[in-house]
Amino acid sequence: MPWWFFRRHSRNTARTATSALPSPGWQPGEIALPRLQGPRRYLQEQPYLLPKDLGEVNRLDFQHYILRAILHGNYLAPIQQPRRILDVGCGTGQWAFELAQQFPQAEVVGLDLELVKASASPPPNYRFVQGDILHGLPFDNDSFDFVHQRLLFLAIPQAAWPAAVQELARVTAPGGWVELVEASIAPKDLTPSGPVTQRLFALGGQLAALRGIDSEGVVARSLNYYLSETGLVNIERRQIEVPVGEWGGRLGSLMALNFREGAKALSAPIAHRFARTEQEVATDIEEMLQEFNRYHTKYSYIIAYGQKAY
Repeated sequence: MPWWFFRRHSRNTARTATSALPSPGWQPGEIALPRLQGPRRYLQEQPYLLPKDLGEVNRLDFQHYILRAILHGNYLAPIQQPRRILDVGCGTGQWAFELAQQFPQAEVVGLDLELVKASASPPPNYRFVQGDILHGLPFDNDSFDFVHQRLLFLAIPQAAWPAAVQELARVTAPGGWVELVEASIAPKDLTPSGPVTQRLFALGGQLAALRGIDSEGVVARSLNYYLSETGLVNIERRQIEVPVGEWGGRLGSLMALNFREGAKALSAPIAHRFARTEQEVATDIEEMLQEFNRYHTKYSYIIAYGQKAY
């Protein structure tokens, strides 16, 4: 089934049919995915922009600890004692492992395109399921008390977001919660920022747009709208501004390192696509780090959560 198709389900019936409908506003064949060139391992048949390799595994784990520090925990939704938890786009599984340890009575499921980091001793109440939100989730209606999805703005095409969030709501049990954590690749969402930083982010945004990915920050600003359109209630939205650069202390330094590694992951595709040398891109990345301190740059994360009505 093409990745721009979604299976749609009623709230009262489990998954049985194989029929599909295009997500709202999405035209099949609209995006021909350009090949992502470079020494890193990229998924060529998926819109996902970042690599899937050991280097990205390390960055994702590093990013997890940054986000946990920013949020002062692993989630903001007022969950109590969930019986089943789902992490969509679980990446390395670190978030799900920690939830499994926090809620040993719960079954915790991590779903992703592939298992990117095998663990010798995962929590006994954790299991991995291979799947793709763009093909629909392989779970029955009302299956989970807490559904979590984080930083897939570089993986889900902008036009597919409403149907993707509808799918998250479908598998959430009455009284359960859905939480989304997202950010943006738009230069205007990294402020104030210098000219080299703006240029790098603009090139990354152009590369994202070629794959149907939001390059203007629309997704992050629309999270509460997506949740409300599914019928969820008690919706809350928070925007957390974080310093980037050594000027912002330990957290700012960690954020700058995260941005550096993310930019390096895209340096070869950017160089190839926009007729630049990788050395030119590398020089820009180092200048970007200096600009973070010169301009006292900040970056925002958006967190939105809502509850499924009983």
